[in-house]
Amino acid sequence: MAMFTSRKQEPAPPTSEPQPRAVVSPDSNRASSSSSAQSGGLLSGGVSIKGSVKFRNALLIDGDVEGEIDSTGALTIGEHAKIRGTIRAKSVTVHGTIDGNIFASERCELGPGCTLRGDIEAPRLVVDENATFLGSAKIATK
Repeated sequence: MAMFTSRKQEPAPPTSEPQPRAVVSPDSNRASSSSSAQSGGLLSGGVSIKGSVKFRNALLIDGDVEGEIDSTGALTIGEHAKIRGTIRAKSVTVHGTIDGNIFASERCELGPGCTLRGDIEAPRLVVDENATFLGSAKIATK
């Protein structure tokens, strides 16, 4: 009785199904931060970036960023994130700390426990009663 065989295993044939990608549709920005990380890009805790961050669809940042963030998609700032700089995006959801201004072309949401030291310009603004907001807001459609 042999424990090993000399027969080689054939590699699995390639499938025609595409591999999962870190891209989401613009309509999927209402997901929670954990599912946003699964369906969009992620800058996790412990990551520190100095400079510009640019992306197209969706991104969850839970690390530190010092610089400008620019996007045509949905940005979620995780509860451990610390952002120092200007944010320009289609929609912004904040759970962490931001020292800088936010310019959202569709919507900005300040979640419970977040801190924003800066101004907001967006057509729609949602502020949780447990959010800290030190700045001014300009709520106007273009």
